[in-house]
This record gives sequence, structure tokens and C-alpha cells, in this order.
Amino acid sequence: MRRYEAVIFDAGETLLHPHPSFLELIAEFIRERGHEIDASRVLAAEASLAEILTKMFADHALWSTSPERSRSFWASLYARFTDELGLDDDDLPDYLYDKFRDPKHYALFEDALPAISALKHAGYKIGVLSNFEAWLEGLLTSLEVLPLLDALVVSGVEGIEKPDPKIFTLALDRIGARPERAVYVGDSVTFDVEPASAVGMRAFLIDRRKRFRGDEHPVIRSLIELPEKLG
Repeated sequence: MRRYEAVIFDAGETLLHPHPSFLELIAEFIRERGHEIDASRVLAAEASLAEILTKMFADHALWSTSPERSRSFWASLYARFTDELGLDDDDLPDYLYDKFRDPKHYALFEDALPAISALKHAGYKIGVLSNFEAWLEGLLTSLEVLPLLDALVVSGVEGIEKPDPKIFTLALDRIGARPERAVYVGDSVTFDVEPASAVGMRAFLIDRRKRFRGDEHPVIRSLIELPEKLG
């Protein structure tokens, strides 16, 4: 008997991403509001944005479990970031939040559909478990992923979010697999690898930017590696 029967993926920055990129879109949306800003200036502030986001994730519980919490979280992030860019526009944070809710601004990573298709062909059940708003289902439909899924668990629908072990247990129940028979793949150690491992799943960190060496957690550089890793 094969060791694993189900593979569950995170969504954002694992299967899909803002297109062409989060920061490039921010620069585009800022210009749409009539502000003169060079995209290179926004891209140069990436480290600052990452620091702000890290602090907010640490300080805000249940940020993705309702539209109200999500808007508050992301609008606050955008306000702090645009302040750093020296932009005086009180309505800009909400504008950015609304723009990023449009599915047309997202795309799949090139390895996503080939990996999912290969795993489905090999007989694995496929799921998605994500800290995301309820519109993720529509986004996955537009990206032609939803028909390939056996289970979808979204924090904005369920009212619980990673790293709470309850949402991992819910995903396992929904896909019909015991923890030791399931694999989870995500881009965050804190929200994906550690909590999935804690409930007994095998977890992989997808690290396309080669930030980790793989000493502490199993790392893959492309989703295409998964079928061989599980074989």
C-alpha cells in the first residue's frame, strides 16, 4: 500500500500569486489613484513591507476569518506601507484592498497545474487549505483548479485559520484521510509546515526563492518535485 493518499496545498504563494507580482500591482494601483511613483521605488521597499507584515501576523489573531477582519488587517498594512512611501491619501488603503480582491490580478505558478495533474493521475486525492477569504473558491474556479480538488477548506468560510490545528483536522476529515496518510505543502514554516507536522501530517516547504537550506524542514524548490518525493 502506498504510504500517502492525499496531498493538501496552501493557496497563496504556493499554488497562486498576485500577477505580475504583489509589489508591481501596488505600484500600478497607486498610479491609478493619480500618484506619481516609480515602480522601482515600491520594489525597493520590499524588505520594509515584509517586516511590517511579519509584525502584523504576530499581533493580529483571526485576521482572515471574516471580510471585516480581513479588510481591517490588509487596509492597516497598506496604510503603514503607503505612509512609508510618503503618500497622503486616506482612501488609498481601502482602494488597494478592493483591487486585490479582483481575481483577474492573480495567476497560477507554472508548476501548479502540472504538479496537481501528475498527482491526480497517480491516484492521490487533492485538497486546498488556505487562510483566505471566501472568494478563493471563485478564484480557483477561474484558474481551472477547483474541478481537480477533492476538498477545499478556507478560513474565511470556516471561521478558523492556520496555524490552529482544528483547521488542519477539518481538512483531513473533509478529504477523508488520516494525518499519517496525508501531505501538506505550503510556503510558511509558521503557518504551514509546523502546524501540519504537529497534527501528524508530512509537510513540505515550497521555497522557490531558495531562502531555506532544508536543514530543519523538508524543502522543495518546485511543486513538480512532489510526485517523486512521495513515490
